[in-house]
Amino acid sequence: MSQQLTHDVLVIGSGAAGLTLALRLADEARIAVLCKGSPQDASTYFAQGGIAAVLDSKDSIQSHISDTLVAGAGLCHEDAVRFTVEHSRESIEWLIGRGVQFTTESKSDGKENYHLTKEGGHSHRRIIHAADATGKAVSNTLTSEANNHPNIELYDLHVAVDLIIYKRQCIGAYVLNRQTGRVDTFLAKCVVLATGGASKAYLYSSNPDGNSGDGIAMAWRAGCRVANMEFNQFHPTCLYHPAAKFFLITEALRGEGGHLKLPNGERFMHKFDSRGELAPRDIVARAIDHEMKRLGAECVFLDISHKPADFISSHFPTVKSRCLEYGIDITSEPIPVVPAAHYTCGGIIVDEQGKTDVNHLYAIGETTFTGLHGANRMASNSLLECLVYARSAFSSIQEQIKTTSIPKSMPHWDESQVTDSDEDVVISHNWHELRRFMWDYVGIVRTDKRLQRALRRATLLQQEIDEYYSNYKVSSDLIELRNLIMVAELIIRSAIQRKESRGLHYTLDYPNTKSEAQDTILKPDNFPNKP
Repeated sequence: MSQQLTHDVLVIGSGAAGLTLALRLADEARIAVLCKGSPQDASTYFAQGGIAAVLDSKDSIQSHISDTLVAGAGLCHEDAVRFTVEHSRESIEWLIGRGVQFTTESKSDGKENYHLTKEGGHSHRRIIHAADATGKAVSNTLTSEANNHPNIELYDLHVAVDLIIYKRQCIGAYVLNRQTGRVDTFLAKCVVLATGGASKAYLYSSNPDGNSGDGIAMAWRAGCRVANMEFNQFHPTCLYHPAAKFFLITEALRGEGGHLKLPNGERFMHKFDSRGELAPRDIVARAIDHEMKRLGAECVFLDISHKPADFISSHFPTVKSRCLEYGIDITSEPIPVVPAAHYTCGGIIVDEQGKTDVNHLYAIGETTFTGLHGANRMASNSLLECLVYARSAFSSIQEQIKTTSIPKSMPHWDESQVTDSDEDVVISHNWHELRRFMWDYVGIVRTDKRLQRALRRATLLQQEIDEYYSNYKVSSDLIELRNLIMVAELIIRSAIQRKESRGLHYTLDYPNTKSEAQDTILKPDNFPNKP
């Protein structure tokens, strides 16, 4: 039988954003954190490069702001950029205080300083990291802290189905327990969406399987606006190997001197941008896509073998080890790479405290639109955004839960009119069809004709999936597919509205950039018109 559980705060998502918020709140509130699998399945765990922050005396807040604005192609909100960068040092110090072991280096005076690396778009070394497995270090530390806190309950294998809205206020969510197969009711004074992005809408992705746009879809159905969904970042360098499901080759490898090469060994980035391999990700991804299509090549190559083997082994142990599993020795040969969907720059519209358009519903991390990333996210600003906005949301939620009450009970999930499915092939088929047409028609280079084709297919799939959802019991795969097709449609409709090329949105029909930069804002039919 289904359960009803009550907490002060329900956090949906167990990456850096969700766990940071939970830990900041835990001394004065009871927190439930939902994990679709486990915390190690979140994108945070797989982040390699590091976290951008102003930590060096030669660097400055203004420099970090300027670099971010340039990378964002005129669409960043400067107030959001400044807010994030100004809180970067405090956020890193908080992580260090929790026990995250960042990489250090010895100086000539014998002192140990944190090693800072440089990545594409940055004018200074400002990326603090834990070798090339920063996300793993952050995730493991925060998960351990959360598991040991008496006020935090981590619910593994729990998938949110939909938010519960009562009197224009979010008071919880219906949640599928993957172990029991039942849908439980979680009630809370505040609900936080920290569900990550939607890169699994694409055939090739650097993300774990759970990044299916759940938070964006649930917020849209609840009445929240979304913005700039057309800006999907394709990471230029994912490992290309038939046995590798997804593995990102960190940006830091190019930051430390890695060269991009064609199959014949020729370098090519200088033809596209004076910054070469250190150009922003959208430029590098388009250059690789162009060369692959021009040559009919399956991949290009990223080569750092000209560096000393000891340097490579100490700076990139994870990349070296993983590549060796596939017979590639990065100390002596290049790595085959392709672009892959990596980051969702748009999302649920939130304010500086993570508030959405629905009362008592917050959102933080990749699932949101804060204005920080503009038309192209700069490398290593993503984990920083998670930390900064988790901190600011904490301050707001801390006050809100003091004066909020929730109903003692709500109706249980009703599945009296549905049956067990004997046609799961529909889910599998639609999943593959969606990811294929998104890759072919809504990828790195777009046209109006391709987008209209994608919209027609998305509309048909939406109807099929809605019918399926209405007749059969929910499963994890069905929930993800339902969310993914909804978010795919939001991406397509946003792309159709933008009649220019800017940042990550590049269209052959409108190759120029307009003089005035405007966000693409979509509003659902049930938008609550919140003042």
